[in-house]
Amino acid sequence: MKLHYVAEGAGTPLLALHGWSPDHRLMHGCLEPLFANRPGYQRIYPDLPGMGKSPAPASVACTEDVLAAVHEFVGEVLGDAPFLLAGESFGGYLSRALARDRPGQVLGLALICPVGVPVHSERTVPGFRVMRAEPGATAGFDAAAAAEFTANTVVQTAETARRFREEIAPGLAVADTALMERVLGRYALDRSPEEGAPFERPALILTGRQDQVVGFEDQFALLPHYPRATFAVIDVAGHDLQIEQPRLFEALMHEWLDRVETEVLTS
Repeated sequence: MKLHYVAEGAGTPLLALHGWSPDHRLMHGCLEPLFANRPGYQRIYPDLPGMGKSPAPASVACTEDVLAAVHEFVGEVLGDAPFLLAGESFGGYLSRALARDRPGQVLGLALICPVGVPVHSERTVPGFRVMRAEPGATAGFDAAAAAEFTANTVVQTAETARRFREEIAPGLAVADTALMERVLGRYALDRSPEEGAPFERPALILTGRQDQVVGFEDQFALLPHYPRATFAVIDVAGHDLQIEQPRLFEALMHEWLDRVETEVLTS
């Protein structure tokens, strides 16, 4: 299976995995501003199977199959080279499994609103609550995008609407719904991403206080496995944390990169 991807810059690779249903534009939109004045990294943004421009055969039937495709992608594009890893939501779930399977290769791990508990009905999540809103924020949206935005984004301003329209909605519109249904039926990985030795390199776990999709409480249980993790619960942020609190997001991501550079890349 060939995954479509976009690469930016040159240097130490950073692999960025988007969440369930969007495509690489979600990660590209939130990460590229970090590197405008931070050279030395090659950012690699794949579309996961059945999302964006990565078609998936009918044989992709579960999250284990998606993970296998990502492993194949890493082997083809990165080989044995060490790399940084960032994942959002479902991409965060996959990223934890990649770090488990490639412990000597992953230099640092950043998780953005990661799935903590794979079975949705078993998650501890708050009720949906809009924290900030501006009239007319969804002007120009089609009905499907407007419904998705207003039902999930807790900061509903013109700026978050712009970024949702540019970075998230395009992927949602082209996702392979048949694949989504197949994988949702077998969403949990066969083995916990936290099986095995703890991940001892710099990590970052960002959660939204108002995230009604994956919550923030379940992820706290991950901390013993990531002894070098900064864990943040950000208020006025839901499952679109990266566009709802961009200044905090960028500050914490820069601090994670600082730790990787100081403790790993220069050691």
